[in-house]
Amino acid sequence: MRYSIAHPDEYLAITGMGISTVKITKSTWVWPLQRCMRFSVQPADYAMNLQAMTLEKLQFQLPVVFTVGPDVNQRGDNVRQNNDNSSDNAQEYREDRGDALMKYAMLLADATEGAVAKKGGSNPRIHVENIVKGIIEGEVRVLVSAMTMEEIFSEREMFKKRIFKNIQAELDQFGLKIYNANVKELRDAPESAYFESLSRKAHEGATNQARIDVAEAQLRGNVGEAKRKGEQDREIAKINAETSIQRTQRDAERAAAESSLNVRQAELNKEVEIARVEAQRALELRDEDLKKEVQLKRAGAEMERLRARDVVQATIEREGKQQAADARAYEVEMDAKANFEKSARETDARAYRTKQEADTAAAAAQTRAEADLYAAQRQADADFFAGQRKAEADLFAAQKRAEAHFAAAQKQAEGTIATAEADLIAARKRAEGTIAMAEAYGKMAQAFGSPAALLQYMMVEKGTFQDLAKANAQAVHGMQPKISVWTTGAEGGAAGGNPATDTMRNMYQMLPPLMTTINEQTGITLPEWQFGKLNAAADAVREEKKVNGVKAT
Repeated sequence: MRYSIAHPDEYLAITGMGISTVKITKSTWVWPLQRCMRFSVQPADYAMNLQAMTLEKLQFQLPVVFTVGPDVNQRGDNVRQNNDNSSDNAQEYREDRGDALMKYAMLLADATEGAVAKKGGSNPRIHVENIVKGIIEGEVRVLVSAMTMEEIFSEREMFKKRIFKNIQAELDQFGLKIYNANVKELRDAPESAYFESLSRKAHEGATNQARIDVAEAQLRGNVGEAKRKGEQDREIAKINAETSIQRTQRDAERAAAESSLNVRQAELNKEVEIARVEAQRALELRDEDLKKEVQLKRAGAEMERLRARDVVQATIEREGKQQAADARAYEVEMDAKANFEKSARETDARAYRTKQEADTAAAAAQTRAEADLYAAQRQADADFFAGQRKAEADLFAAQKRAEAHFAAAQKQAEGTIATAEADLIAARKRAEGTIAMAEAYGKMAQAFGSPAALLQYMMVEKGTFQDLAKANAQAVHGMQPKISVWTTGAEGGAAGGNPATDTMRNMYQMLPPLMTTINEQTGITLPEWQFGKLNAAADAVREEKKVNGVKAT
């Protein structure tokens, strides 16, 4: 008795006492009167070069390789039974029919018994190989004989499946299984050139077809190239034509835009010119209105000045005339430069300046006349304020009359356009006359050398100096001055001269500075012959003065 164990790729086949048929197991106790056989279940490759004939009687060689081995997955029904003869109550397995391994073990047992009977016969594997090859060869020939060569070539996969199915059905009875079936390329049988001729035909056909394909490809390429080139030329011509059309359209649009711009620019220039002319006319109308207002206010100011001059004393009248003459010369010069653009504020300023000058003159006269002229000055001030109020009332009335006259003239202008135009032309003529007068005054000032010379000429022309002399004479008319000269005798004793002559000499020396002051303040210059004598006399007197009690030499 022994305990046998199979390798991983082996099984044990036990027969003998206690086993009705064959027991297939991996390990078991082998009892006396029992036989144990080891067999491998590894698959084996069976390569064959089969010679077969098709349905068209064409012989060829079919190389095939089959991998065949025992089917270890088909074991049949296993029934577990108790062994009454075993002392350890071991379980035994009995294999029924349908077990592939039992079939394979019985095939190997038949081969082993045959080899023992023949005393040194073939190996059991050779026996199995012969059986397998015989089955494969027979089934392949039967299958090929029922098919044409074209079917074998065109249905290679189907041909392989049919071989596999037919051979597997035969191998099942021996417990074998096809693990892999490989059908190689078909070959010509000896003294046969079918596949070679067929291959040559296919090669030549493929070569010719390739040449045809190349020629057709070249044809399509040349045609396509020419077609593409023609399309390219057409597209280029089309693009050039469209470009020319677009360029022409752009030129036309540019010309139209430039024309519109020129028209619009001409319209704008026309509008600007019209606006400029309207503004010029409005400015001229406004200038005429301002000139009218200036003339009215100037007339009122002149009236006020004349009334103020009438109420002051002779000295105030004389200085007022001088200041008025200076103001008129200044007004003429400034009116010529400013184009008569002074407003009503200048008139108010001149009135205020006249009032200030009158006050200053009154103060100076009060200083010179002392207490005797105080009452007359107060009366003059009262008369002046009364005259000013009257002048303001007259000015207001004149303004009202001017406004009424302007309203009437405006209504009359609305009714009669010709009359308004005539008035406008007359006003322009008067303005031109005033401007011409101002220009003439300017030219006269240039001709006389200075505005002061022009002022002197105008004063001589209008008899201002005669009026001044007359006013001075009237101022001292009826006066009986009593002049007393008091001297201490110090100067006369020192010089050894007459005190009376010294007093006259001192008074005569005061005249040149006085004339210089008058010239600086009023611009009036004495004749050269008289002023020169005064200067010469003053220089002679200065030379005769003593320096520290010694006569200068």
